[in-house]
Amino acid sequence: MARREKLTVTVDPALIRAGQAAVAAGHAESVSAWVNLALAERAAKERRLEAMRDAIAAYEAEAGEISPEELSAQARADRESALVIRGRASATTRGRRRRIA
Repeated sequence: MARREKLTVTVDPALIRAGQAAVAAGHAESVSAWVNLALAERAAKERRLEAMRDAIAAYEAEAGEISPEELSAQARADRESALVIRGRASATTRGRRRRIA
């Protein structure tokens, strides 16, 4: 097992209760293990975001800056091609829903 270091932090009471509930439900060995997992997941998320920033910067260096119009057009295309899994479809997609088998 990797060497651990002690850390003192201030945490919202609701998060402490959530960690304790996770331990009681058997989802974590201890609150410390639960917090350690949360920090590891956050660190992984930060690495993914940094990789995405790098990829966008590389793309824009080659193809030019992505314009607000291009972002809007892509968001619109994403909404139009989205698959509604639950809930009500918007007025623009109603009648075009696909069912999941």
